Amino acid sequence: MAASLSRKPSRPQHVITVIILTAAAFLGGALNSLAGGGSLVTFPALLLAGLNPIAANASSVVALFPATFTSVWAYRRNMVDVKEVNVIGLAVTSLVGGLAGALLLLSTPTAVFAALVPWLVLFSTVIFAVGNFAPLELIRRLALGPRGALAVHFVISVYGGYFGGGIGFLMLAALTLFGMRDINAMNGLKMALVGIMTAASIAAFIVAGVIRWWDVLPMIPAAMLGGYLAAHAAQRFDQRLIKGLVILLGTIVTVYFFWRGV
Repeated sequence: MAASLSRKPSRPQHVITVIILTAAAFLGGALNSLAGGGSLVTFPALLLAGLNPIAANASSVVALFPATFTSVWAYRRNMVDVKEVNVIGLAVTSLVGGLAGALLLLSTPTAVFAALVPWLVLFSTVIFAVGNFAPLELIRRLALGPRGALAVHFVISVYGGYFGGGIGFLMLAALTLFGMRDINAMNGLKMALVGIMTAASIAAFIVAGVIRWWDVLPMIPAAMLGGYLAAHAAQRFDQRLIKGLVILLGTIVTVYFFWRGV
């Protein structure tokens, strides 16, 4: 792994790589801001750039990380009156779970967990669709209490620190079961919690030395711009339209992971 991280590509090859990675980061930041799934773009792009899967995963996480906070800033007014969930409890759970997931990634093979990713994304897409479009009586039966919400969120946070593909869909699905319905408030809180769990995982990745910085650095501003522009654009659309887009994106991500694997 050390050799693959230290070998810098030739200048012409590096220019082409930067263009591809910058475009992927812009799209990834935009997707994460709208609904999630940004790593579906950045992770394969980094694999294409020659990184091994663990380095590509860690570098993708770092590239998209700052964009989470530009998106949170864009959604800040929608998050002021969130009362359906314990925000502080979810934030602490995100921190602990994200760190645990990153340590798990660095100490165990990824093959078994990667095989579960398509099923997790499929499950989260179905849950999000049911939570937003099913009859209210059914939603009440599926709703989770405070303890159940924290337990589910901890599992999601561990997954977010471990791999994170489709984490936005899982988070939106969970917030739906926690009782939230405002898609813009859900997106803002989702980005904030993802940012916290990502910060914890990045600390572990830096210590382990698995981030290829010369590929990551050009991606960061592109992802930030994509996330900020998408967050502002999303608030001009009808909420049902955005929710439908989330379900469509979830279906696309699910098919991709089943088809190509992780």
